[in-house]
Amino acid sequence: MMRKLILLPIVFICFSLYSQQMDNRSTFWENVRWGGTAGANFSNTFTTLSVSPQAVYPLNEYFSTGVGLQYSYFERNNRFTSHLYGGSLVNFFHPVPNLQISAELEQLRVNNRFFDGARDDFWNTALFLGLGYRQSNIIVGIRYNVLFDENRNVYPEAWLPFVRVFF
Repeated sequence: MMRKLILLPIVFICFSLYSQQMDNRSTFWENVRWGGTAGANFSNTFTTLSVSPQAVYPLNEYFSTGVGLQYSYFERNNRFTSHLYGGSLVNFFHPVPNLQISAELEQLRVNNRFFDGARDDFWNTALFLGLGYRQSNIIVGIRYNVLFDENRNVYPEAWLPFVRVFF
């Protein structure tokens, strides 16, 4: 059932983007906005690396839709490692120029390895609803994971701040 719920929006977005691309091939790629985040943290006890590119297509002056990829690596004292990878579908609504309302469906595969050989592998699904302030190509805001499960989640809290940059 979950696969059908995830595949339906993907098929709809792909069909919409393909239809618009067929209308005018050159302007489709000229209108795609690219962005995302990248990060790295290092200390003597842990290492964290993360990259999350996104591509967003404006459907009109109010709505944009797109896709994203995500990969994160975390290692602590050679006693624990974690790899997270997956993708997301994003939708943005701009009712006024400086306000962004967002909905993002994220599906991540989590692979955790512990020093004693134990493994903890699972899928993590998040549905974020967000509100942000937009200035030029930078958006700063907060988002809430409506599917947050304290016992089985990669995020420490349901509320998370965000910074988005698109070019």
